[in-house]
Amino acid sequence: MAVLIYLAIPAFIVLILVEAWALQRRSLRGYEGRDTAASLAMGLGNVAVAAASKSGAVALFALAYRYRLFDLPTHGAAGAGVWALLFFGEDLCYYWFHRVGHEVRLFWAAHVNHHSSRHYNLSTALRQSWTTPFTGPIFWVPLALVGFHPAMIVTQQAVSLIYQFWIHTELIGRLPAPVEAVLNTPSHHRVHHGRNVEYLDRNYGGILIVWDRLFGSFEPERAPVDYGLTHNLETFNPLRIAFHEWAAMLRDVVAARSPREALGRVLRPPGWSPDGSTRTARELQAELGAREPLAS
Repeated sequence: MAVLIYLAIPAFIVLILVEAWALQRRSLRGYEGRDTAASLAMGLGNVAVAAASKSGAVALFALAYRYRLFDLPTHGAAGAGVWALLFFGEDLCYYWFHRVGHEVRLFWAAHVNHHSSRHYNLSTALRQSWTTPFTGPIFWVPLALVGFHPAMIVTQQAVSLIYQFWIHTELIGRLPAPVEAVLNTPSHHRVHHGRNVEYLDRNYGGILIVWDRLFGSFEPERAPVDYGLTHNLETFNPLRIAFHEWAAMLRDVVAARSPREALGRVLRPPGWSPDGSTRTARELQAELGAREPLAS
């Protein structure tokens, strides 16, 4: 997996430069130097951490593979069919990894930095977590248990991540309806990065958007997107970006008045509080829905 990502890095940099030039030519909101530098620092940190920890993830997949339910072929026509099945299976695992990363605070602490930029451009795609390499692999273990070889799993993971780079842009509008119906596109992913109440915790797909449509988390792009977090960070320091939510969660656990509250501070959705003084994304969306007039 890491090899494919390394090979793609030069293309990422070239495309960022091309996008910055195109945004300037069109007099659109472009790059902000400190924000871009923070995103690139997060990306480099992620690559380093992922490279160092990848052996652990592969070992986990290999352990699960020892107890696989099926021996799947990897060559010939049958092998091509297995790769096709893996494409859908890996994307489904990514959907649930991503969704849990928004709906459980422990995993949100690892993922939140990706949403911390108020800009939306190709450099934002590189603003990756330094801790998801440790919290993420468990979500792909079912693939190894079914019988997909660990090398196949990490390869398809890399394909998914490379695909998701290009959808972090405002230069591309809506694509033809059949494409928008099936694939994750820039329009769908702009929604995912929005802090508009109606856009919170929507469009989790990796390559495909069909899982969001099936599981009720899809939201089309309608209103202009306000990017960032519900409570934005006022820093470009990569260390604070990477660990601010881990620190906040630890403070909440230490201050908890009971073991049940402490557990809730870790396993409940971001924004949860035992007295209801704060609101989770779903509660905010429910409140928005209650305020909206009924369609005539």
